[in-house]
Formats: sequence, structure tokens, C-alpha cells
Amino acid sequence: MVGTASSLVPAPRRPLDPDPAVPADRVRGWYENELGWATVPGEPVRLSVGLRFDVLDVPAVAGHAALRRLPSGAPVGVRGERMQFLVAAGSAEELPGVLRWLEWEPLHLDLRPIGPGGSVEAPRPTGPAERQAPEESVEAPSPSRRPKTASPAPGGRCPEAVQGAAVWLRPPVAGRGVEASLPTVSALGGGGGAPDLVRLVNTLATHCHRARLLRACAQPLAFS
Repeated sequence: MVGTASSLVPAPRRPLDPDPAVPADRVRGWYENELGWATVPGEPVRLSVGLRFDVLDVPAVAGHAALRRLPSGAPVGVRGERMQFLVAAGSAEELPGVLRWLEWEPLHLDLRPIGPGGSVEAPRPTGPAERQAPEESVEAPSPSRRPKTASPAPGGRCPEAVQGAAVWLRPPVAGRGVEASLPTVSALGGGGGAPDLVRLVNTLATHCHRARLLRACAQPLAFS
């Protein structure tokens, strides 16, 4: 039996509760020291885009369909009704050419590239477990200290995400060579482990266009 979109998408990981034990500088330090990702001064913590990765920002409803194109190690975030795919640095610059080659260029697609000079809100790390490699043996935390996961709302959305908080749908894992798992144009026809950016963009464009048509059909007819 074919599952629904919501059953195919894991629940977004709920960020650590904002309390004095988890200050912004600890969040900033996790990204800068554990992942080597630059951040932007100020609060809330924001990640600098264009150095280690670029971002493709799409409606969440369109992003769900593209998740199956990615390996589990490729980070994906959710903020409000938007889904953010981390892709290889330079992909934002490549996007117009890819869309033109795929013959999507004449259409207005709600597919927003974020590249050098841009930034995105940094989801809070999902807890100490994210600092451990999956194979490592760690002592099970007490129930009061276990990272919480949010139950998805109807349609596979997370309550925190709907309220606008940035959360990880698929979080990055420190020490796992995150950049090697990011979609890239150079993966087209290659034998590497990185997914193909062209196929990802085509999937995103297809479902962005489909979502746009569905919105247009749902609008009531105007009579003069």
C-alpha cells in the first residue's frame, strides 16, 4: 500500500527548550565548532550561506515529495510553511541555468535560492545525541533529559514549524562530512555518493508548479 505524504515524512526534530542552560552562544558554538559552519553576529543565531552550503527554499508541500531523492544524511530544515534543502555551495548560482535547461524558466516557481551573502535561521541542535556518531555507545539519558520530538500536525506539519520556529527535519551530524552528502551538479552521471542536484531541482520545480496550480484551482471564480 502506498503511504500518504505525511506518513513518508519523519516528524521534524524539536529544538532544545530555550532556557538558561542552552544559551545562544552554545548554539552558535555547536555550529561553528562541531560543524565548522560560519554564523552571523546577533540573535537569533543565523547560519551564513554560500561558504559551506547553499539553500533551496520551497513550500513544505512541494518539499515533501523531494525527500525521497536525498540520502538520509542530507540536512533538511523546516521554518513555518517553508522547507529548506541544504545543497552544495555554488548551487544557488547554478539554479537559473538548471531551470533553463529543464525548461522551467518561463514559469513562476516558488523556489528560492539562497547563496553567498545570504543567511538562514539556525535551528537549535536537537540535543546531545546529535553530537555522537550513530555507532558509538552512549549512556541512555534519563527521561527528563531526552530530546523531545514533536507530533506532526495534519498534513505532516510540526506545531513548532507552523508557528514559525526553525527546526531540523533531517539534522546534520557532526563529524560525518555533511558537505559530501549535499546535492551537487557534479553528481550528474557520476558514481559518487552525493545526490544529483538536477534531479532534485526538477522534482522541486514539478511539485512547486503543481502546488501553484492547485492553489489557483482552489480560488473562487470572480464574476464581473
